[in-house]
Amino acid sequence: MSISKVKHKVGKYELGRTIGEGTFAKVKFAKNMETGEAVAIKILDKERILKHKMVEQIKREIATMKLIKHPNVVRLHEVMGSKTRIFIVMEFVTGGELFDKIMSEVNHGRMREGEARMYFQQLINAVDYCHSRGVYHRDLKPENLLLGSCGNLKVSDFGLSALSQQVRDDGLFHTSCGTPNYVAPEVLNDRGYDGATADLWSCGVILFVLLAGYLPFDDPNIMILNKRISAAEFTSPPWLSFGARKLITRILDPNPLTRITIPEILEDEWFIRDFRQTKFEENCEGNVDDIDAAFQDSEEHHVQEMREQQPATMNAFDLISMSKGLNLENLFDPEQEFKRNTRFTSQYPPNEIIHKIEEAAKPLGFDIRKKNYKMRLENVKAGRKGNLNISTEVFQVAPSIHMVEVRKAKGDTLEFHKFYKTLATRLRDVVWKSDDDLQGRDLN
Repeated sequence: MSISKVKHKVGKYELGRTIGEGTFAKVKFAKNMETGEAVAIKILDKERILKHKMVEQIKREIATMKLIKHPNVVRLHEVMGSKTRIFIVMEFVTGGELFDKIMSEVNHGRMREGEARMYFQQLINAVDYCHSRGVYHRDLKPENLLLGSCGNLKVSDFGLSALSQQVRDDGLFHTSCGTPNYVAPEVLNDRGYDGATADLWSCGVILFVLLAGYLPFDDPNIMILNKRISAAEFTSPPWLSFGARKLITRILDPNPLTRITIPEILEDEWFIRDFRQTKFEENCEGNVDDIDAAFQDSEEHHVQEMREQQPATMNAFDLISMSKGLNLENLFDPEQEFKRNTRFTSQYPPNEIIHKIEEAAKPLGFDIRKKNYKMRLENVKAGRKGNLNISTEVFQVAPSIHMVEVRKAKGDTLEFHKFYKTLATRLRDVVWKSDDDLQGRDLN
């Protein structure tokens, strides 16, 4: 039996579960109803964007991301806007987080050197490509590195993870962002930093974690942690090869001016072993008209948002397992003890069933609370065992057939039985009658 739900549709997409949440955005799984393709949709609040004066920057970064089509970067498909929200439609990556893969490794939560090098090479490929187009991540960490269906690395949120950040006239970022353990020393002070060198430091921390299985800089005291990062105080584990240790040391250089660059990494002896340059067709063409439309106030440019409440569905196995509970007789078991629930079927629309139950229960002295296709009925008068509470829910068996479950949630079972007999009489027209019913057997 599935859970009662509210279908949320945005344009041609049906939104599902939340798969990520941040300060400025929420990410939901979604399905393209025209093609069946699974996507991820990042949802931004327009009011917050306007409040923080982020519109132009977000439009610029989204436009750039639409043109980035790299195998190791999560794709951005399109942008839509409603009156209150911006929807960024992205590629849905199925292989999970790289962080989960690290944690699942049997060898003390770390990767073998060859495997770690392969993922690091893909990471550098992606970072190099995006930096060449002026796009910086500023929150690189294993949790933002996903795995595709074939196990290839996919960097998520490139250019979108730090939407609230601004570049000043000196060309530097001035707001600290990112996860503390992965941020570069220059990000921790307020003198400005270069997005490219800061990203590279984070790549070095990621490489260390892949190979060592723990963070190079870690302390519960944030002041001590910042001090260790600023001084690049870390100890490499003994199992690291000389080449890996040397490269990590050059990346985790606290001075951004002397830190190794990506062109230098691409020539490093340890890095280039078994290196495969990512091959793909670079296509810089892309339509960015939807970006301006998404931010406009005019309703003609807004995507349609719909919330469609639907009753829970029931499959054949559910129906068979409950088939003995379709009449009043089944309020009793063979020993004639009262049961706590019963069910009936109806060909009425679900909203009408709910209305009929409400209409029948109110004169009997029940307060009613409704949520979608569930109802809670509470008798205002206390009975033998307190106030009688009854739960009802409508399930969809077929497009035109519904099953209604009536269940005692609290109170005396005998009182529930008496209530149901009265309710059944009042719902006589709602209940779907079988051939046997029509010959004289009905709900009563």
